[in-house]
Amino acid sequence: MRSSGFGGGTAARGTAATAAVLLAATAAASCGGRGEDDGSTTASGACKGQQTTGITDKTLKLGGIYPLSGPASAYGDIPKGIKAYFDYVNAEKNGIGGRKVEFVVRDDGYQPPKAVEEARRLVEQEQVFALFQTLGTPSTTATWDYAGQRKVPQVFVATGASKWGSDTGHPWTIGWQPNYVSEARVYAQFLKSERPEAKVAVLYQNDDFGKDLLGGFKKALAGTKITIVGEQSYEVSDPSVEPQMRNLAGSKADVFLNVTTPKFGSQALAADAKLTNWNPLHIVNNVAASITVLRPVGFPNVQNVVSANYYKDPSDPQWKDDAEMTLYTAKMKQYAPGADTSVPYHAFGWAAASSFHKTLEAAKCPTREGLRDSMRNLNNVEVPMLLPGIRMQTGKDDGFPIESMQMMRFRGERWELFGEVIDTRQAFGPVTG
Repeated sequence: MRSSGFGGGTAARGTAATAAVLLAATAAASCGGRGEDDGSTTASGACKGQQTTGITDKTLKLGGIYPLSGPASAYGDIPKGIKAYFDYVNAEKNGIGGRKVEFVVRDDGYQPPKAVEEARRLVEQEQVFALFQTLGTPSTTATWDYAGQRKVPQVFVATGASKWGSDTGHPWTIGWQPNYVSEARVYAQFLKSERPEAKVAVLYQNDDFGKDLLGGFKKALAGTKITIVGEQSYEVSDPSVEPQMRNLAGSKADVFLNVTTPKFGSQALAADAKLTNWNPLHIVNNVAASITVLRPVGFPNVQNVVSANYYKDPSDPQWKDDAEMTLYTAKMKQYAPGADTSVPYHAFGWAAASSFHKTLEAAKCPTREGLRDSMRNLNNVEVPMLLPGIRMQTGKDDGFPIESMQMMRFRGERWELFGEVIDTRQAFGPVTG
């Protein structure tokens, strides 16, 4: 998934600064000493000198940045799932390690400059312990230098750009979902088996997100008879992608790769349905594969579209009696009343929050440095909302927590998984920068 932003007036800044000072004072009393002039705190004892801003023995403050407005506002469902998970853990599990979680969400409208503004507000005024989930490749790209300079963990960013795992200069930032190169490899693997001489047309978002997936796809096709016969890009400011779709239809491709965010994913699916003289196999990337993207197009118009996934789909009946899905459904209804539990983005948020929970619990020190080290040393961690056989794994030379996916096909009114889980680490080797 992709991008982020923020803002605020003088009164708001004053209130936030006051709250930050109070929070820092509380943290200092609980976890150690206090910084000289910025309200930061440090640990004592075995974790001496490590940062404890935003975390005490009883509290934990996280900040998330999402496009609650703008062209990618469909992703605004993700923090609802995260907050429901944290509310459940706070009320029924005494928080994470005895710490009640406060999750502060900011809106960047999918605008990188706004994301920088909101990151600063969360770190400097809200005094969060970590940035948890900055959504979007452009927004995260705009903020990861700042997070690194401030030595603030930027944990499980909601974007699959491969640089979050391959770049060695930003140890404080890490992704979560399968990176776009790995996802592209899964589609290439599928086509090698199903359409070994396919002619592919590609629509992609003209930024690091779209280029990353397209580049990974091209590399994965090397040595095959599969060819790309048409490419069209779009800008997030474009009103429509119909012109691009008409151009691609002229390529006579028999496969269409739809590399888009939700708004444009819906538009591309609808345009494909209207172009009755062109009937390619339609592959839509995971971040635009939500039921909320397909439903406006009309389910009869999206039959047999394929994609790939890595977490359990709440609308898939095979998970009806699954323990984690049962828990998710019940707690979403309890802590996020009115939210549609069948929306995959809610389940995505729940899974990401559960992943954070396990990562912080595994940290040797309840500090920013401890979280940074833990997120880069995940050892076969099971997250119940992930598909069976998919676990989180990172290490010294591997900054990609999840690199496995399974293909799925849309039939009737839902996605159906098919084939086996593909571990792209084993099938293709490591992803490099």
